[in-house]
Amino acid sequence: MNPRDTHKKMSRLSCSPVQCLLRPLPLLFILSMMSQISQGDVGTAARYSPPYLPTACYNDSASQFPSNNLFAAAGDGIWDNGAACGRQYLVRCISAAVADSCIADQVIQVKIVDYALALIRSPPSARGTTIVLSETAFAAIANTSAAPTSINLEFQQV
Repeated sequence: MNPRDTHKKMSRLSCSPVQCLLRPLPLLFILSMMSQISQGDVGTAARYSPPYLPTACYNDSASQFPSNNLFAAAGDGIWDNGAACGRQYLVRCISAAVADSCIADQVIQVKIVDYALALIRSPPSARGTTIVLSETAFAAIANTSAAPTSINLEFQQV
């Protein structure tokens, strides 16, 4: 092989230090996105109806509720002795005992405003769930015409 051809071949294979550092970035970006998707926890959710006040987090303050009414009460698993108050979670329905209950690929963000075990005036549709969603939040991710009392969901703190 001619030395000139070897040099041309080597120059095509080599890269500048910046180019070499930037080459794996698209792959690293894709891998980081995949890891974020799989960091969610799995649990169950029920729904509850008004009256929503008072709450264990903010008492009688109506200003605690987001204007879109996407809020929830925390179950024992995430209550954390009241530290869950105000936390935001991304939630999506992944399955239910009742067929066609989940709205596919629908993800919503809810704010924790109450403690599920304190819902005496408006009991949840199912006991012992991870999160109890407001009627609006539950209907945003689950087909309420299928009449599920609870759903399985994936959730992740924002």
